[in-house]
Amino acid sequence: MTTARDLAIVALDVSPGRSVEQGDLSLALAGAEVLDLVAAGAITVEDDRIVPAPETATGDRLLDEATAALVRREPYETVEDWLWRRGRELATAYVDDLEKVGLTSRPRGRRFPLLSARTVPVDSPTRSAAQERRASGEPVFAALASAAGIEDKGAEFEEDLVGETVTTVLAAVGDAVMELEAVRQRRAIESAAFDNIWRGGV
Repeated sequence: MTTARDLAIVALDVSPGRSVEQGDLSLALAGAEVLDLVAAGAITVEDDRIVPAPETATGDRLLDEATAALVRREPYETVEDWLWRRGRELATAYVDDLEKVGLTSRPRGRRFPLLSARTVPVDSPTRSAAQERRASGEPVFAALASAAGIEDKGAEFEEDLVGETVTTVLAAVGDAVMELEAVRQRRAIESAAFDNIWRGGV
């Protein structure tokens, strides 16, 4: 399994009382894909830009989609631009794909069988491996999980140990998630202001 798929599974495995924002998860998944593509030899990251290698199959459907979506003309795409472009609705794509391959299910209530509950992972070796990876405290995975809102705080790590590429990607993910949160807060303030004006005018 890839880092991105493991991240998607643990995101679905969080307690019902914990909220994981789809946008944050999508950005973290896009960052995880970058690391998966680096590990697969499909890309390198040079000066914050994603440089594609000759296109080859990775053996993972969504990663192959990611490979096909790479910008293959110089000056290539920055990691940040990739996160926003590839990350659009990416969480939904991973949830749908996990369901297609039988790794998740939508439990149905007894009283209202047509109303499905939230998607949850089924018991499987894949789920167990993802849970073990989360529990291990692996710094890079923990940092992605933290960015996605799955964990409160990622593990500390040193650039010398994880490498410049990983540090660049994780920093870009963190910045993108912070930017998205700033947009949410601004919209919430604007919405509240509009509601106040509306109520005052009624």
